[in-house]
Amino acid sequence: MKALDITALILLIIGGLNWLLVGLIKFDLVAMIFGGQDSIMARVIYVVVGLSAIYCLKFIGKMGMK
Repeated sequence: MKALDITALILLIIGGLNWLLVGLIKFDLVAMIFGGQDSIMARVIYVVVGLSAIYCLKFIGKMGMK
């Protein structure tokens, strides 16, 4: 399970950095690497990053917020 947690966090960080680039300089690195936003590979990456974000919601309960 730890490997899945680390993988999900890495994907979430990559997605966050991509959104940072989009927000700051209107540059979508994922789209550039995989042939545009409408390419199948880019869409797969977007979906995997989104699923990683949903998976990482479980960490909120583990943060021990009081």
